[in-house]
Amino acid sequence: MSHAPQHGRDPSPARPSPRSPRRTGRTWSPRVLTAAHWAASTTALPLLIVLLVVCVDLFGGTGRIWLPLLSAGPALAAATSRPAGVLGVGLLASLLGAGIGARHAVDASQLVAVLAALLTVTLAGTLASALRVRRERTLAAVRSVAETAQHALLQPVPESVGPFQAAVHYSAAAAEARIGGDLYALVDTPYGVRTIVGDVRGKGLPAVGTAALVLGVFREAAHDEPDLRDVVGRIERSLARNLGSDDFVTAVVAGYPEPGQLEMVNCGHAPPLLIRGTEVTPVDPVRPAPPLGLRALSDESPCLQVVPFTEGDQLLLYTDGVTEARDAARAFYPLTEGLARHLCDEPARTLAAVHQELLDHVGGRLHDDAALLLLRKPLAARAPGAGSRPDGRVPAAGGCEGAV
Repeated sequence: MSHAPQHGRDPSPARPSPRSPRRTGRTWSPRVLTAAHWAASTTALPLLIVLLVVCVDLFGGTGRIWLPLLSAGPALAAATSRPAGVLGVGLLASLLGAGIGARHAVDASQLVAVLAALLTVTLAGTLASALRVRRERTLAAVRSVAETAQHALLQPVPESVGPFQAAVHYSAAAAEARIGGDLYALVDTPYGVRTIVGDVRGKGLPAVGTAALVLGVFREAAHDEPDLRDVVGRIERSLARNLGSDDFVTAVVAGYPEPGQLEMVNCGHAPPLLIRGTEVTPVDPVRPAPPLGLRALSDESPCLQVVPFTEGDQLLLYTDGVTEARDAARAFYPLTEGLARHLCDEPARTLAAVHQELLDHVGGRLHDDAALLLLRKPLAARAPGAGSRPDGRVPAAGGCEGAV
């Protein structure tokens, strides 16, 4: 499952020109589409199959040849209908089978054998239909719980947070679960807007539990700690108490403590992409640091990295499910180039275009969780006649202000 808050007004669709050629393609009416959907999801199709067998028998062939085909009706009904529908189709097929047998004077023993087989298929189909309906109800309940858990864990990101425009796209590899091991959060605190994007090692419920732990500590520490490094430190200490020796979390924690200044702490995560104008530049960490949860295995600690971030600038945080997505030729998705192609002043539209291109690249389905979070500092209103800010090259990274 994915989130994409919309920001701003989308341009209204252009009206067709009077000189434009008329569309010649056939468009099905809603009634036809409804009838087709009903036929595929009710007992209509199994009934048609039973009636087709009867018609074929009436117009060409002996009854003993076509009688066994009547069992196709209840067999198909087991996959498309409820138990009562399967029983109804089986009963009709049995009555018609008995009529065909009597019409063609089929031997009594053969007719009884065919009808017994038809009854067995009907009873088996009824049981299968009951089990299928029960599984569908269970799956619907699980999806509802998963969706509730997702909203509690990965809270929706509003269109604007503090001085920023914001948008998020999230896709879990297990589409039925709608939740995975990638995490993100964006909060407005007394110390400025702060955000985190991370990726938990592993998959399944253990990864979801670790993501919940990281997000819970981050949301609390982001409001309590003036220093961004202390926020990361609290997450590290919590993970050290709760994770196994082989578990870890890669993450980027960013903050905007004052105008024009963006702080970042990168813990073994993919470098964010800083956008100024049409130029997209990775913000590589000045000093590589281990992922969260592995601090005890290394003497290296993440440092606070400061980069300029002014009006019109954008920052994209993402997980490796985006950059490691492969197409049929095993080529990785080029995120930097794709982002540059779809840049606009509305983060939601930019991410929607990038996410669609990502799905097209992999053939429609991702094989790993993927999260994208885009922040943009909108341009302030300027007085008439004021000059615009000249574009400059994006600095690769700022300085390091000590270890966490």
